[in-house]
Amino acid sequence: MDFLRVYEEKKRTPEEIIDQVQPGWSCCADISGATPPILDAALGKRAAVGKIRDVTFHTWLDIVPLGTLAPEAFPNIRTVTWFSGGGLRKAVNEGRADIMPCYYRDAPGLFDRYIDIDAYFAQVSPMDKHGYFSVSLSGSCSEVMIRKAKHIYLEVNDKMPRALTAPLIHISQVDALCETSCSLPIMPPVKIDDISRKIGGYIAEEIPDGATLQLGIGAVLEAVGLALKDKHDLGLHTELFTDSMVELLECGAVTNMKKPINRGKTVTTLTFGSQHIYDYLDDNPAFLMMPVDYVNNPAVIAQHPNFISVNAAVEVDFFGQVCSESAGMRHISGTGGQADYVRGAVMSKGGKSFIAFPSTAKGGTISKIVPTLTPGAIVTTSKNDVDYIVTEYGVAKLRGKTLSQRAKELIKIAHPKFREELTFAAKKMNILI
Repeated sequence: MDFLRVYEEKKRTPEEIIDQVQPGWSCCADISGATPPILDAALGKRAAVGKIRDVTFHTWLDIVPLGTLAPEAFPNIRTVTWFSGGGLRKAVNEGRADIMPCYYRDAPGLFDRYIDIDAYFAQVSPMDKHGYFSVSLSGSCSEVMIRKAKHIYLEVNDKMPRALTAPLIHISQVDALCETSCSLPIMPPVKIDDISRKIGGYIAEEIPDGATLQLGIGAVLEAVGLALKDKHDLGLHTELFTDSMVELLECGAVTNMKKPINRGKTVTTLTFGSQHIYDYLDDNPAFLMMPVDYVNNPAVIAQHPNFISVNAAVEVDFFGQVCSESAGMRHISGTGGQADYVRGAVMSKGGKSFIAFPSTAKGGTISKIVPTLTPGAIVTTSKNDVDYIVTEYGVAKLRGKTLSQRAKELIKIAHPKFREELTFAAKKMNILI
């Protein structure tokens, strides 16, 4: 096959590609930077003027504004979110998008078994000499999406790095493609305040040399990463690869050499952040971008001794139930991989799972440690899986503790101005024994 000739034959404008989408189609894109912004914008514009109708679009973690989420595109495009950013959150709460409940590790299997895929859209790196494109910024679910899709449409971006182990698409599989030269989404650095640093310091004290890490996203989680620069021989096996992780690799705190599997390699399933991240992973043989049903599999995670998982939460109650995806009935995001890593970490020999957050919200007016979750709140991590809870006031070990013991531990790390109120509530609930 003359790959360059075929490439030229399949080249189209974004509008010409979107005109191939038919009524009733079920479409999808993978998470974060794998979503093609130009094709998504064209799809949204066509839907807004009624040239696209009755289309379902499965999508994830909108880190840039998506045209398919524009109010005028609804209901010609009905979006299904598997894990939400700001735009998807707004669309769900306004009744313009649906939610797919799932553990992130199960998503490839759900697509394989239950979701029809008429069209798969992806932003990819330029074609190599063998005719392959790299999905690059996401391992996630792309392999099953590519295999199941009846049609594949690509946005080839010359600014995309090439992750050597990311899912590949051959030119022979592609229906049509367009070329772009779009800057990749750059996330502004999170502002790490004194509270985040304090929480990060508590967790860093619990992490031994040689541990393998998973860190979520946000100021507290970045603070944890930055507090680990004096550690030795750390490893990374993480859902999301972040800026603080690049710093740990570059300063030598992370070597990945103590990991029993994928030794010497950083393992992840998606990334976004600064240009520094994209430059780091480009053609890097020590960087493995792998499918989420492997990366987030608790049985795989548990093979790493001293596995440390750190994630965030909206609120935690006396039972140890963790809500990380809603504020009462108001949608914030999805389950993601939190439960996957909590379970994997506690199964690991010497492993620990931390749920970390500031003790209050809304300017200190609301306690994030509560007697019971807000009505309608989604339980992300169950009371039976929870391990450590951390605020700026300390660390509460919940696993292996009774309900009464849990309540006492949580009240100790609540903000002082709420402790009396929480103690009163615990007594009223006949919890304190």
